[in-house]
Amino acid sequence: MRLRTQVLLLQLAVLAVSLAVGFGLVIAGADDRVRDEYAQRALAIARSVAADTGVRAAVAADQGPAVDAARLADGPLQREATAVRQRTGALFVVIGNDQGIRLAHPEVAELAKPVSTDPSRALAGSDDVATDRGTLGESVRAKVPVVDARGRVVGFVSVGVSTEQLATETRSDIIATTLLALTALGIGALGSVMLTRRWRRLTLGLESDELAELVREQGAVLHSMADGVLAVDADGIVRVINDRARALLDIDAPAGTSAADLGLTPRVAAVLDTPTDEPLAATVGDRVVLVSSHRVHADGRDLGMVLSVIDRTDVEALSREVDSIRSMGAALRAQRHETANRMHVLAGLLRHGHADEALAYLEELSRTGPDGALLDGLDNVREPHLHAFLDAKAAQARERRVTLRLGDQTWLQGTLTEPVVATSVLGNLIDNAIEAASGNAIEAASGNAIEAASGNAIEAASGGAIEAATRTGTDAVVEVEVIADGDTLFISVADSGPGISFADPDEVFAEGATTKPGDHVPGGRGMGLALARQAARRIGGDLWVADPGGERSPTPEHDPRGALFVARLPGVIAPVESAEGMSSNE
Repeated sequence: MRLRTQVLLLQLAVLAVSLAVGFGLVIAGADDRVRDEYAQRALAIARSVAADTGVRAAVAADQGPAVDAARLADGPLQREATAVRQRTGALFVVIGNDQGIRLAHPEVAELAKPVSTDPSRALAGSDDVATDRGTLGESVRAKVPVVDARGRVVGFVSVGVSTEQLATETRSDIIATTLLALTALGIGALGSVMLTRRWRRLTLGLESDELAELVREQGAVLHSMADGVLAVDADGIVRVINDRARALLDIDAPAGTSAADLGLTPRVAAVLDTPTDEPLAATVGDRVVLVSSHRVHADGRDLGMVLSVIDRTDVEALSREVDSIRSMGAALRAQRHETANRMHVLAGLLRHGHADEALAYLEELSRTGPDGALLDGLDNVREPHLHAFLDAKAAQARERRVTLRLGDQTWLQGTLTEPVVATSVLGNLIDNAIEAASGNAIEAASGNAIEAASGNAIEAASGGAIEAATRTGTDAVVEVEVIADGDTLFISVADSGPGISFADPDEVFAEGATTKPGDHVPGGRGMGLALARQAARRIGGDLWVADPGGERSPTPEHDPRGALFVARLPGVIAPVESAEGMSSNE
């Protein structure tokens, strides 16, 4: 038997027993209660008759054992007794003298005869209430004395109420009480049924053992999961939160706290408020998490929201390292394309007998930097990681028809102690600047290298080889400055793009802030600058917008005239003296 059925039957049994005991006591005392009520009623009638002045005078006039019955039949006492009996519904109203002789009786034949019950207590001056049987049958009767003007007892008045009438009244009370008890039982049963139905809705139809097992399984599963789970009800109150969710979302509040008081980041709070099937990346402290949510319904009721949290910190760290490697790979590919283009130009010049032009072309290439580097002023960057990284980004920018150049203040020596952080921040800023400057137009893909080189070769054959090979053919510019101050690295990146379009330039660092489609990216786009700022702040630095560019900066103090970002990264570079000291110690 289901628990809710057991509870229903138990409630009905308790109601039935309680009503039976309670109303049983009421019914058991009903007879005595009605009998006492009728006795008091008879006593009141008898007292009112005995107090009548005419009755007292007439009784005082008919003393002794010998009275005339014929005279009594039409006498005032008989008329008074009959009138009172008819008005009150009493079984009888009998008036007797000091000898117990009837002076008034409902049956005329009984006049002038002794009463059938003992009147001695009444003749002694006391009221007498009892249940007795007389000539008219069993009745509840009351006898009261009648006194004359001098206070002597000269007779009595006896009033009776039939016990049959009393039984009828008792039966009516019992029936009414029983109906009332049954009504109460019916109302209680209906309330129990409604309570059982509500219980079923609240427990989703689960039995007590199923609920207990569910709680045990939920505790075992939730707290052993590698992912975080946070559940709130329809009113936004936290009902379930496992240890992993507390760690990933940095939550200390207990279950029962309002979701608004958990201190969630705006991005996580938005996902918790709105069902989000596609996981979105968010930053919480020094962690990167993927969050998704869905609404739970059961039996047509809204049970609230469930938020899933996946730690992506290690993946993001690996992604930043992979991005650095990918950038270097892209640079090598771009350099290979560039070298192939130059070799094609040289081959074309030599093939057509233009040895002087070929020699001039080689001399021109040698003046672009060490090993024919694409970035002027790269000699000022003595740090090996950033030297190679900037050279790689210059090649990558060239493929996008963007000129990457170093600012006049660029000067850097020493060795990076946090190369991943530095290259991640710098790479992200350069990538965004190239994207803004190029207008999202990628025209120089690796598959076009041979065609471009052959076109340059043809142009070289006509005498314009050097200009065609070294010309970028675009006004898109990205300028980078890197400066060291002790162990702190300062980075500034400006571009020739349209500037930042957000009303608040700082919104570019918000999670998910992007103008690029990101359906194919797990967690969505718009995390690059947010993660770059997070990486900078994690080591005590910062990343900010120094100038939004565009229409809000009609006369910028920097060139190019687009957006300008500045980063401060303390403790990421070991000065030359420190590096030399470490080398000597080793």
